[in-house]
Amino acid sequence: MKLDSKIPEGPLETKWQNHKANIRLVNPANKRNIDVIVVGTGLAGSSAAASLAEMGYNVKAFCFQDSPRRAHSIAAQGGINAAKNYQNDGDSVYRLFYDTIKGGDYRSREANVYRLAEVSANIIDQAVAQGVPFAREYGGNLDNRSFGGVQVSRTFYAKGQTGQQLLLGAYSALSRQISKGKVKMYNRHEMLDVVLVDGKARGIIARNLVTGEIQRHGAHAVVIASGGYGNVFFLSTNAMGSNGSAAWKAHKKGALFSNPCFTQIHPTCIPVSGDHQSKLTLMSESLRNDGRIWVPKDRKDAEAIRAGKLKPTDLPEEKRDYYLERRYPSFGNLVPRDVASRAAKERCDEGYGVNQTGEAVYLDFAAAIERYGKTEANIKGINNPTAAQVKELGTAVVEAKYGNLFAMYEKIVDDNPYQTPMMIYPAVHYTMGGIWVDYNLMTSVPGMFALGEANFSDHGANRLGASALMQGLADGYFVIPYTIGEYLADEIRTGAIDTNHEAFDKAEKEVNATIEKLMNAKGSNSVDHYHKRLGLIMWNKCGMARNAQGLEEAIKEIGELREEFWKNVRIPGGASEMNPELDKAMRVADFMELGELMCKDALAREESCGGHFREEFQTEEGEALRRDEEFAFVSSWKYTGNPSEAELIKEELVFENVELKTRSYK
Repeated sequence: MKLDSKIPEGPLETKWQNHKANIRLVNPANKRNIDVIVVGTGLAGSSAAASLAEMGYNVKAFCFQDSPRRAHSIAAQGGINAAKNYQNDGDSVYRLFYDTIKGGDYRSREANVYRLAEVSANIIDQAVAQGVPFAREYGGNLDNRSFGGVQVSRTFYAKGQTGQQLLLGAYSALSRQISKGKVKMYNRHEMLDVVLVDGKARGIIARNLVTGEIQRHGAHAVVIASGGYGNVFFLSTNAMGSNGSAAWKAHKKGALFSNPCFTQIHPTCIPVSGDHQSKLTLMSESLRNDGRIWVPKDRKDAEAIRAGKLKPTDLPEEKRDYYLERRYPSFGNLVPRDVASRAAKERCDEGYGVNQTGEAVYLDFAAAIERYGKTEANIKGINNPTAAQVKELGTAVVEAKYGNLFAMYEKIVDDNPYQTPMMIYPAVHYTMGGIWVDYNLMTSVPGMFALGEANFSDHGANRLGASALMQGLADGYFVIPYTIGEYLADEIRTGAIDTNHEAFDKAEKEVNATIEKLMNAKGSNSVDHYHKRLGLIMWNKCGMARNAQGLEEAIKEIGELREEFWKNVRIPGGASEMNPELDKAMRVADFMELGELMCKDALAREESCGGHFREEFQTEEGEALRRDEEFAFVSSWKYTGNPSEAELIKEELVFENVELKTRSYK
C-alpha cells in the first residue's frame, strides 16, 4: 500500500491558495442533497459542523456529552497561537511554521504545518467577530503572551479560560445552524462503528446513551473530530469521558493510525496525591511566562522539605536551582513541553523532588509579583514603595492575568500560590498521533475525514503550547469546508444513503455482539480496575521514557490483561438502558488494543524525538537523539486483526524549506 498525501505542487507559500483555486466545488443546490456526519463537537467538530451547514450541507452532529458545551476543548486554558505580529517582535507566518516544525522535532509534514500557520490569523478574526472576549491592552488592541518553545509573543488568550470562550463562539455558530434545521444534533449519543459501503464511509452505528438504543445513521461522508487518546494512561489531564474509541473504530475499518507513540507529557500539572485519584488537573503553560521553576540545590534541603521540616519560602536564592534557566539559557522556563517535562523528571529521579512522593518541582511567582509590583508603583507615582506595597500591587496584576488558575490550584491543593510556590509535575496531556490524513484531511478510507487532535497531521513528535486550539479551529473553519468538496463533487448523484443496506446490518450485529460479550462476562472486577492496571503499564513502560525491554514487556502484559478483561470484567445493569459502566467498558476495551499499538510503535521507532524518549538514544547531556537518516517518516499502521501484528506503512517526510538539525534551546 502506497500513501498519497496529495500535497499540492509549487512553492510552500502558494500551495494552499493554488489548491483552493483549483479544488472541485459542489453547487448550492446539490449541497442540499448531501449529508455529512460529524462525530465530536469540540472546537474541531463544532466549527466544522457549523461551517458545513452554513455552506448548505445537511449535517448530523454527535457528541456523548449532554451538550457540545461540555466538550473537553473547554479545558484549554492558556491561549491560541496566531502569526499576527501585534507585539512587533519579529513574528511571521514563516516563523510560526518554523517554530511548529522545530517544536515537533521535525516529524511533521511541511505543507500541512505551513497551511496551519497561514490560516492562523483568520481564526482570531473569526473568533473576534463571534464575540470571543480576548484579553486586550489598554489601547484596545488584542493582547498576546508568550508560550513554550518560541521567542515571540503570539498567543491570544481570554484570561485562563481560552478554550471555553472559543468553544462558546463555535457553539453559537453551531446553535444557529441547529435552529435553522441544517444541523441535527444528537447529544448523549456515542459512535460505536463506521459503516463502509463499497469501500466508502457511508455512515455510523451509534448508541443512545440514555436509552441504550442502537441506531443507524447514513451520510455521504463521515468526519471524525473526537479528540485524542490520552486517557489510555488512566491518569491524565483529559476529562474522564475523553476516549479514543471513534478513532480506533475508524482504524479497525481500514483507516491507518499514525505515530501512536507520540504522547505529550505536559510539564505543569498538579502532582499525583494518591491512589484514589481518577484524573489530574492541568495548570496552564501560560504560567511559565512569569513563574520560575526550581528545586533545592542541596538534596538535604529537598529531604527536609519533603519531611515538612523546611518551607520553600525559607530557602534563600543561592540555595535554589532554577534548572531550566541553568540548562537552557536562551529559552529558560519557556522551553518546549517535552524538554521541560524530561528536565523535571531528571531532577526528581535524582532526589530533588519537593512533595511527599518526591515527584514535584516548584513553580514560583515571587519574582513576577515583585517585578509587576514595582512597575505598578511607578505607574501610580509611588516613590520608594515598601515591600508590602510592591507585593500587594504585584499580586493584583498576577491575579488579573491568572486568577482563575490560582483559585483552582488553591481549591485542589489547599495552599495559597500567591504566598507559597505552586508544586507541579509532568502528566499525560495531548496525543500527537492519530488517524492518518492526506492534505485534504481525508483518511485512507474514502469519504472518512479526521480533524483536530483525532488526526496526526500538524504537531510531529511534540505539540507546542497553544497550538491545539489553533489546529482544531483551522481544520474546522478553514480547511475542511474547502477540501471536503473535492470528494463530495462525485457524490451529487448518489442519492440518499440506504441504512437497510447489508453493510449496516453487519456493523450493527457486530456492535451488539460486542455489547453482549461484555455483559455476559459477569466477572469479579470493575472496568476501572482494568483501566488503572493498563494505565500503570503504559505510564511505567511507555510514558516519559521508554526502552526496548520495557516496551516488549508492556506488549506482552497488555495482551494478557486484555484477555483477562474480557473474561473477568463485571458490568452492572443492563444493555438496553442508561449504563455508564457499559459505555466505559467499551472504551477501555479499545484502549487495551490502542495501548498495545502505542508500545509497538514506540519499539519500532529506534530514536528519541519530541515526546518519544527512548533511553537507548540520547546525547551525553541527556537530550533526545534523533536518527533522521532512518526515521524521518510518519509511521502509519494498518489493522490486521491484532495490534501486535499491525502492518507498518511509512510516509517519508521531505524537508525542502527547513534544515533538519538537532533542536537546541540553549
